[in-house]
Amino acid sequence: MKKTLDHIGVAVRNIEDSIRFYEDILGATLIDRYRSDAKGVESEIAIMDVGGERTELLAPTNNVTSPIARFIKQKGKGVHHIAYRVDNLDAALTELKEQGIRVLEDSLRINKHGRRLIYLNPADTEGTIIEYCDYPS
Repeated sequence: MKKTLDHIGVAVRNIEDSIRFYEDILGATLIDRYRSDAKGVESEIAIMDVGGERTELLAPTNNVTSPIARFIKQKGKGVHHIAYRVDNLDAALTELKEQGIRVLEDSLRINKHGRRLIYLNPADTEGTIIEYCDYPS
């Protein structure tokens, strides 16, 4: 199945400072900014366009339960995940299962922009957090 880079997710401590850096230094455009209080997300998200490519800035909104807060405590701020777009998420999940790659079932969701997504188990991806996503109509 074909996979293309959809975006890179970056864990940040201060979303205002990070947006300013992306705009002032990288020449990025802020596409959207929103807060998700959904369990397992609990983050403020800023979607930045840098030369036609997307970067999602992810700041925790709950320092106890947010996975972004846990990530920053364990690894520090920086690249959190890489997201690959697939044509059909259901077919991609079947393919992953056939290949023996586990996913984090509780991460399956649809975001504000209609993107269906799920994270692969980092134990099966050499430690990198990888997101698969699609955009069904």
